Amino acid sequence: MSLTCLETLGVNTLKQGDIFYSVLTGNTLALGKGAEFSAYSPIDGAKLSQFNNATPEQLETVSAELKEAFKVLRTIPAPRRGELVRRIGEEARKYKEELAQVISLEAGKIVPEALGEVQEWIDVCDFAVGQSRMLHGLSIVSERPGHRMMEQWQPLGPVAVITAFNFPMAVWAWNTMLGLVCGDPVLLKPSEKAPLCALAMYQIAQNVLADMPDIPKAVVSVMIGDRDLGEAIAANDTFPLVSATGSTTMGRAVATTVAGRLGRSLLELGGNNAMIVSPTADLDLALRAIVFSAAGTAGQRCTTLRRLITHESIVDGLVERLAKSYGSLRVGNPLEDGTLVGPLVDDGSFSRMQAALVTAKKQGGEVVCGGERVTEGVPAGGFYVRPAIVRIAHDALIVHEETFAPILYVLTYRNFDEAIDIQNEVPQGLSSAVFTESLREAEMFMSPEGSDCGIANVNIGTSGAEIGGAFGGEKETGGGRESGSDAWRNYMRRTTNTINYGGDLPLAQGIVFE
Repeated sequence: MSLTCLETLGVNTLKQGDIFYSVLTGNTLALGKGAEFSAYSPIDGAKLSQFNNATPEQLETVSAELKEAFKVLRTIPAPRRGELVRRIGEEARKYKEELAQVISLEAGKIVPEALGEVQEWIDVCDFAVGQSRMLHGLSIVSERPGHRMMEQWQPLGPVAVITAFNFPMAVWAWNTMLGLVCGDPVLLKPSEKAPLCALAMYQIAQNVLADMPDIPKAVVSVMIGDRDLGEAIAANDTFPLVSATGSTTMGRAVATTVAGRLGRSLLELGGNNAMIVSPTADLDLALRAIVFSAAGTAGQRCTTLRRLITHESIVDGLVERLAKSYGSLRVGNPLEDGTLVGPLVDDGSFSRMQAALVTAKKQGGEVVCGGERVTEGVPAGGFYVRPAIVRIAHDALIVHEETFAPILYVLTYRNFDEAIDIQNEVPQGLSSAVFTESLREAEMFMSPEGSDCGIANVNIGTSGAEIGGAFGGEKETGGGRESGSDAWRNYMRRTTNTINYGGDLPLAQGIVFE
């Protein structure tokens, strides 16, 4: 498998022999001191890289470097920090195709989706540059004569970012580009399934930092390691904020540890996303949205459509059309033109999909189509599957779990209130959608009595969020918000200031103390 994209990016310099460095900061390139591990491509199972895990002991050295970098970065004016991010975005544009190829090699995404992820990084850079001149506080009226109050937002400190394999560049960019303009150095601990993406991002940032000597190179750092390293990061009070993306189980562990030292957690966890399809819906439009949301990225997005809540009067016809569309989806090598569905990330993901399908049948489900492994016309060694459609009752236990694979559960409803109840009955609360031409249904869906998710869409699918809006969800999804809107506030601390410009010292609430 060709890795010329890494050579073009300069990542090949970040290794000693055949082993890549596991600790990458401004002043340190070091091999990990932990157990050896290798990363493999989901395309064909080929070995891509070899590392030794960075250890909790090595984290202490990195933490000290990040603290020193913060002392400098917090004093640099925010527009100058924005200039750093602007240049990183330009560098990412320059190497967009090479970066996308690294994503495809490690995460198995088809090329158009990988290019879209790099574009998301670029777009977040543009957003963050503008935000660097709008870190606004408030002017507040004081109740005391001769006094003025105001609110300021200050840099928070070093931020740790723990990412998953499925969006290895976008999630890092959401956190890092905003963190940098807010004055925070950022340490990335990537998924062990996508370490080369982390090295590629680090190299892009360091290319820019080499031409900006007033900014410490350690403001963008990486440590590659296993669960022990993640636990050490969560426990380390160097990081006032830990942003973690992954399973709900992982998120609970991170949140518990960080809360134990009274730190902040920004959590993006599981999604069990639903779409309601009303009898009034434009079914041609809905069909396109369903297929991309449910089958895109081989069902390995946190916003993947997993539950299709369809009115009983139209469900049979819609399922028939969906099965026909699923049958035309080209499953294969994600690097080849025309492929729409690439591989699952590994054999464990395949096994969990098969187990979920078996469980669904036991719980009364009917597999309409898909679910089988594809072996013809695909690279040997990869786990390619046909996206599956399953008709099942909404209260089947398996429907309330998130299986990170392309399984679409089709559920039915009689009236719109029931549809919303079904939408909200699962423990996850990330993304949701409704397809309807009824203004009343659309408005109800977005009202306080409607969807309880962090994302609620009308006449578009559940996946493919824009960077301008805050991304995240409620309940077991963790409550975090990243990317747009006012998500920048996660990376800063707020101070309320009172200035006495008068000659007296009146106390608040009219208290007299004389």
